[in-house]
Amino acid sequence: MYEPTRWHTNTTTSTRHDGVIVERDSVREAPRPNGGRTMQLTLIRSYLPGFRTADAAASATVTVRQILNHSAGWLGDSYLDTGDDAGALARYVAAMDRLPQLTPPGRVFAYNNAALSLAGRLIEVVTRRPYEEEVRQGLLDPLRLTRSGFFLDEIPGARVAQPHVYDRATGGIVVSPESWWIPRSIHPAGALISSARDQIRWARFHLGDGGRVLSGRSIRAMRSRPGPGGTLHVELDGVGVTWMLRPTAEGPTVVQHGGDWAGQHSGFLMVPARGFAITVLTNSDTGTRLLDDLFVGDWALRRFAGVGNIPAPPLKLTDAELAPYVGRYSGQTIDFDGTVYTGEFEFVADGGRLVLMFDGQARDGYAFYRKDYVVDLPLSGGTEEGPRANFVRGPDGTVQWFRLGGRLARRGGPSAATRGGRRAATFNPRSLLS
Repeated sequence: MYEPTRWHTNTTTSTRHDGVIVERDSVREAPRPNGGRTMQLTLIRSYLPGFRTADAAASATVTVRQILNHSAGWLGDSYLDTGDDAGALARYVAAMDRLPQLTPPGRVFAYNNAALSLAGRLIEVVTRRPYEEEVRQGLLDPLRLTRSGFFLDEIPGARVAQPHVYDRATGGIVVSPESWWIPRSIHPAGALISSARDQIRWARFHLGDGGRVLSGRSIRAMRSRPGPGGTLHVELDGVGVTWMLRPTAEGPTVVQHGGDWAGQHSGFLMVPARGFAITVLTNSDTGTRLLDDLFVGDWALRRFAGVGNIPAPPLKLTDAELAPYVGRYSGQTIDFDGTVYTGEFEFVADGGRLVLMFDGQARDGYAFYRKDYVVDLPLSGGTEEGPRANFVRGPDGTVQWFRLGGRLARRGGPSAATRGGRRAATFNPRSLLS
């Protein structure tokens, strides 16, 4: 497709709007409650006194930095539609009072779209402008990213790469124009429309020394001081300011952030120490295969940047060693209309590894390569490595969660606080924004 074609991309949405927070923090433009503490260390309630999730005590301790490094701890996959006007983010944040707290703030990484929408609302409060307007005036226009925006009518001559999704009835791929739409309430989580050329401009900016939009110091701050580590298809040292910080066997850090939506999947990574960046935008659910090759595997990294993944040699464990991990797991998503969907799956031990069962069918095989960390291997017994995932232990040392696609699935089924809603009919950890 030629250059004017447009895709939705999460990469630049979250990293651009959090760049606004970093730069305002750096130059001290934002009002500072609490005696001038930097914005990132300030409590959310200093800017939004009425903010709360279902856990009022935890809500009172969450900082700006924690929502940017995905360690806020509440259920993150809430896609509640709160309208198309400029008040959508304010209403969305008010409705976060229903979100259960899964882990204590600052302790555990779990990708959190709700936290990104909250960050977008903070930008509105600080700048006194709609979120989309601030991103346009503060970043897109100064950087001359003319092929990017949140609304098609602000991108002259834009052509859309229509999403293509799996058809459950036929098992094939069909065009799905309706999948293009993303509620305004989650614009900060991944609704920016962009092109491959603008994505590369964004990468070139981050590989440089900064300028009037973001200083070099701010650019480096966005990829430093990671929060808790874990996995999101790849192993992570943690998250800086929304950038995923991925270790390599050779030492240099890979800085990356992809995105997933129905029929729209993208990848973006940089190796600042090597001056290398790559972006791929796809408009089909089959696009994840290409993204796994280029952004989960390390072919491109080895060929163009001279770095590779930390080795993950698959281990064959005994049934006794696998026993602490087997059992039922569940995670939840809140749909556009507020309906809660619960997805449940089970791990069983088979041939020295774990097999993920959904609806009575084997879906994935996982082999451990070190304690609590697994790599997806073909069920057929092949050796081609896929995405990585990991288990998370609770305070008592027992396995409490499985982290898949950056999300947490609770071992033993839903807690009392999250029980209820409808059962998810499909299993696809790559179908949502991430």
